[in-house]
Amino acid sequence: MSQPIPAGALAGRTALVTGSSRGIGADTVRYFAQAGANVVINFRNKAPRAEKLAAELRDLGVEVLVVGADLTDSDSVAEMFAAVKERFGSLDILVLNASGGMEGGMAEDYAMTLNRDAQLGVLDAALPLLDDGSRVVFVTSHQAHFIRTTPTMPEYEVVALSKRAGEDALRERIPALAERGIGFVVVSGDMIEGTITATLLERANPGAIESRRESAGKLYNVSEFAEQVALAAVEPIPADNTRLIGDVSSFGGQ
Repeated sequence: MSQPIPAGALAGRTALVTGSSRGIGADTVRYFAQAGANVVINFRNKAPRAEKLAAELRDLGVEVLVVGADLTDSDSVAEMFAAVKERFGSLDILVLNASGGMEGGMAEDYAMTLNRDAQLGVLDAALPLLDDGSRVVFVTSHQAHFIRTTPTMPEYEVVALSKRAGEDALRERIPALAERGIGFVVVSGDMIEGTITATLLERANPGAIESRRESAGKLYNVSEFAEQVALAAVEPIPADNTRLIGDVSSFGGQ
């Protein structure tokens, strides 16, 4: 893996990434730890994987807290941030990475519950720990970010609409966050090769990934996109609070 943030640049700071036991979240946590940040690994049901990652990152000389939490359960979220407060006292970077909605056996409104309601709940629970100069990053996809103007695959539409609803709800908080000196940025990426979502989409719609790759010219892999998420936590925030990663030529206005 490359090192997008210089070593030591985040020394003494603390970063929490939701859904960080694997995939984009895990690589984002790695980048923060490589830059010297103490990190919080959040998982829902992948404890062994989270602990393995924690052991790897502790070898970098940073503190690592592993906290299991169901983001749709407010009590579980409260317990997670209580643990963060006890260990670190405050939080400098919050990356809202965890999402879902394509899993089988979930309630009909699960996508909206996780991708909108839970995102707001996590932010609200984190606010007492976020100080002036801290940063909140929301991770989404072009298929969700542009869903109001550009149709997506039917298999992904419910997820896309719920993630856009979550983005809109979080954006409404920008003025209040800014008053407290808390930065907010959305990172939107194209389909990411190797993610669970891409795998599920390919299973439901064979050929979908190859078709999008041909259209876009290139699709980012997990590590490449995670690098962009990590940079969003430290680089200047764009005027529209949005970082678009990858080709957007086939998407209409927001």
